Amino acid sequence: MLSSLSPERRLVVAQLARFVVSGALVTALGVSIYAFVALLLRWNPQVGNLLSYLIAMGAGYLIHSRFSFRDHGGDRTHATRVRFVTVSLISYALNTFWVWLLYSRLHLGRAAPIVPMLFVTPLVTFVLNRQWVFR
Repeated sequence: MLSSLSPERRLVVAQLARFVVSGALVTALGVSIYAFVALLLRWNPQVGNLLSYLIAMGAGYLIHSRFSFRDHGGDRTHATRVRFVTVSLISYALNTFWVWLLYSRLHLGRAAPIVPMLFVTPLVTFVLNRQWVFR
């Protein structure tokens, strides 16, 4: 099946597979920190969101630049890092939105934001990382 794909499509599939693996690790790290702070410590969920963002951003850059998108784009420059931080801020804003909407506004509970944090935000960051950061 993969052999029937064009070389460009195979490259995208390989990147997506690596992104799923590494992104799952980074997302699991972020969600674990969020869950620890918001669910176990019972601190404000936005504090958990901020702490998870800061730690996951650093881990994410290392993993995605060296593994997920290793064969995509050119040298990793200062501009690459700035674009990565920008996408990370977008990711943080999305997760902040999920916490605000599902916890603060709709009162669905502290765990409710985890679902879009696991599925929607990573999809957005993959597209932005592939098309803009590691081009």
